[in-house]
Amino acid sequence: MKSRFQRPRPAATATSVSRVVTSLTNPLIKDIRALDMRKVRQEAGLFIAEGLKLVADAIEAGWPIRILVHRSGEDKPMLARAVRATRQAGGEVLEVTGEILEKLSRRDNPQTVIGVFEQRLEKIDSVKIARDRIWIGLDRVRDPGNLGTIIRTADAVGAEGIVLIGDTTDPFGIEAVRATMGSIFNVRLASATPQAFLAWRKGFDGLVVGTHLSGTHDYREVDYAGQPCLLLMGNEQQGLPDDLAAVCSHLVKIPMRGQADSLNLAVATGVMLFEIARGQLKLG
Repeated sequence: MKSRFQRPRPAATATSVSRVVTSLTNPLIKDIRALDMRKVRQEAGLFIAEGLKLVADAIEAGWPIRILVHRSGEDKPMLARAVRATRQAGGEVLEVTGEILEKLSRRDNPQTVIGVFEQRLEKIDSVKIARDRIWIGLDRVRDPGNLGTIIRTADAVGAEGIVLIGDTTDPFGIEAVRATMGSIFNVRLASATPQAFLAWRKGFDGLVVGTHLSGTHDYREVDYAGQPCLLLMGNEQQGLPDDLAAVCSHLVKIPMRGQADSLNLAVATGVMLFEIARGQLKLG
């Protein structure tokens, strides 16, 4: 399927009129709805983000916006700024009905603003981790809620980025984007095959820490300070595979006292990240 989305046009004037769309059969509305499918997102290089504040923050952060969709009758200063920024970037502004917004977001009580943004996904060769900086490597993460929560947590601790290793869920799917609560615009994302990651690891002289059942270190006993650090986490069902575990500087465990024998992937990643960043986090 060839994408019918147009590339950004020359910047429009601030006085340009929004397109008013009232039909679900409008071709552009159909194209936006089709972004629910991963194949279409990949071919178009686009994704949907919902909510006025999230869209405004993304534009402020410099993310290329292709289409801004808002409900008819909305009149807010933040929306007006988003409309101007979209036009100045050569994007398109659509004014639509509540019914159309419901179909685009697949929610009964949708946000009043939706943005269609260009994806940013780097190759692992571009990942250079500086001293005291943190990256996360996620092996075959399957659940979009887990991935979105990890992106949000990475943002919270000031981690720089995440490497998605192998066949992972799509970070630009609507469920994952929702779970990031806007942090997808603040955290770099890179992708790699397992082979590409292992090749990259040979040239990385920082600390690689993985959680593993055979770990011999308490995660709180490792000295994370003063060096580049990559936290390596396995997927929800199988954990960290042997080939990735073998390239870790340390394999660690999170001690548990109760009857549960494991933690949710996003929770475990959060526990690890806050420990790794502990010396860098200060109130106020």
